[in-house]
Amino acid sequence: MGVYAILGLLADAASSLQSFVSVFVAIYVLLIFAYVLLSWIQLPYSGIAATMRKFLDEVCRPYLGLFRGRIPSLGPLDLSPIVAIVVLLVAERIVNRLIGALL
Repeated sequence: MGVYAILGLLADAASSLQSFVSVFVAIYVLLIFAYVLLSWIQLPYSGIAATMRKFLDEVCRPYLGLFRGRIPSLGPLDLSPIVAIVVLLVAERIVNRLIGALL
């Protein structure tokens, strides 16, 4: 294998890793949106809805808990999910640039 082949493999690995990070963040942002929407809407009880609500609660609450209590709310409106999403998107950009710079 030549030097150019190794560089091509590294570039492909970096691109794949950056794509993974971007897709992971996009899916997590969608989960946060679903969590927020389900907290606003009261669905009739069903096993599927309860399971979905429990899953979203277990996945999103730890991350959102980092921002709750530190971000003041505007009356009944909780701004912590908005700040959490912005921080997640900024972290995605930083990680993708670091991956691009290192590999």
